Amino acid sequence: MLTIVVLGTTAGGGLPQWNCNCPTCRAAWEDPQLRDTQASLALSADGENWFLVNASPDIRQQIIETPQLHPRADQLRHSPIAGVILTNGEVDAIAGLLTLREGSPFGIWAHTRVLETLEANNIFNVLDRERVPRRPIELGRPFEPVLQDGRPSGLVIEAFEVPGKPAWYLEETGTDEATGDTLGLYVHTRDGTGAYILTACGGVTPELAARLRGASAVFFDGTLWSDDEIVRAGLGRKTGQRMGHVSMSGESGAIAALADLEIDRKLFIHVNNSNPAHLPHSPERQELEAAGWEIPSPGQEVRL
Repeated sequence: MLTIVVLGTTAGGGLPQWNCNCPTCRAAWEDPQLRDTQASLALSADGENWFLVNASPDIRQQIIETPQLHPRADQLRHSPIAGVILTNGEVDAIAGLLTLREGSPFGIWAHTRVLETLEANNIFNVLDRERVPRRPIELGRPFEPVLQDGRPSGLVIEAFEVPGKPAWYLEETGTDEATGDTLGLYVHTRDGTGAYILTACGGVTPELAARLRGASAVFFDGTLWSDDEIVRAGLGRKTGQRMGHVSMSGESGAIAALADLEIDRKLFIHVNNSNPAHLPHSPERQELEAAGWEIPSPGQEVRL
C-alpha cells in the first residue's frame, strides 16, 4: 500500500508569511488553525521507511509534527527518512536539506539540472557524500529508491517533465529554461496503484492531460487562484504564468483543465499565501470543492 502524508501545503513563505498582512495571512495570524508550512509530502510503501518529496525550509517543524517521521525510541540516533526526491531547484524545495545535516544517512534523488545547482553551492557540502549520496533521475525511466542499507523500498517512481521555469534565483544569472527545471512524479508500489505529484506546473498540455486521465490521485500545483492575483493585491509584479504556475481558476486553469479526466481524487498543493482558497469558507474554496477538489490538511494521510 502506498501511503502519502501531507507535511505542508503552502508555497514559499508559508501561511502566514513572516512579513505579510494580506487578508489570508492576517486571518492566519489571528487563527492558528489556518497556519500551514511549505509544501512537502512523505511517501512510504511499508509505513516505516519514508521518502520526502522536496525538503521545505520548514522540514524540522514538519518532522516534529509528524509522528511517522520521529526517531525510534530505542535508538540514540535514527531517522525513518530514507531519502528526498527533488522536483525542482526552488528554495522552498531544497533549503530543508541543510536541516538534515546531522549525520543520519539518506539519499537525494534529483534531475542532473538540480544536482548541478547543489554542486555549485558549497553550503550543501555539509551533507556528507558518504552518508548522503546524490543520485540522478532519468526522465521517463521508473526507478525504485533504496533504503539507507541498500534494500529496496517497495516504491516505484517515474519522473516526467512538465511546463515550468528555472528557479527564480537562477534567472538573474541568465540561466535559460532547460529540461529538468520542473518535474512531475508518478509514484506507486510494485503491486498497487499510485498517485501523480506536480508541486509546480506552468500549464496543462494535451500530453499531460492524457497522462493524468483516470488517475487514482493527483496532487497538483495550486499556487494562485487567478493569474494576476499577486499584482492586484499589491504583493508583487509577477503573474502566475511569469512564475511558472498555472492558476486554479479560469478557462485554462487547473480546475477546468482537469475537469473531465475521471481522476478519483484531486488535491491542490503549493498554495500561495495570497490565494483566498486557503480560507475554508471563502467563495473560492467553495467553488473548488464543488468541482471535486480539496486542499489537504497538514498530517492528512492518503492511502492507495
